[in-house]
Amino acid sequence: MIINVLMLMMAVSVVVIIRSRNLFAVILLSGIYSFLMATVLVAMDAVDVAMTEAAVGAGISTVLLLGALYLCKSEEANAPSKPFVPLLISLSVGGMLIYGTLGLPEFSDPKAPIHVHVAPRYLNEMKQEVDVPNVVTAVLASYRGFDTLGETTVVFTAGAGVVALLRRRRKGSKS
Repeated sequence: MIINVLMLMMAVSVVVIIRSRNLFAVILLSGIYSFLMATVLVAMDAVDVAMTEAAVGAGISTVLLLGALYLCKSEEANAPSKPFVPLLISLSVGGMLIYGTLGLPEFSDPKAPIHVHVAPRYLNEMKQEVDVPNVVTAVLASYRGFDTLGETTVVFTAGAGVVALLRRRRKGSKS
């Protein structure tokens, strides 16, 4: 029942975001949406994913977007003089990403390596090896603990880099 209420609140916040023209309100509503999503994840016993959503989605993203809004002027920027170069680069990268997915197994293919080797081991031996009731938490915290630590280090480093860049620009703009 609580998940349905939270999902309804998320849907309402999305509709308000789409209809809003105030950037400050959009940023705050995006943070609220992320917080609601983190709450849904907690209700679904995916605490590790909820912590990441709360930290990155509701926390860091909201703060960085508010900082960027503070640094930006309210005037609209001029359109780029040659918009075809960024468009060509975006299309090229998108094409390479699509080409890279062509070698992947079909979605939900029961003969894919993950379904044949990895998932059965996690599901069958998780209770004896880890004794964590949530499969996602067991995989991220135990089986892939060092990988998860590396991912959080990358996210933290990226956030610290953005904050450093924003602070540098702010100091440079006053002098």
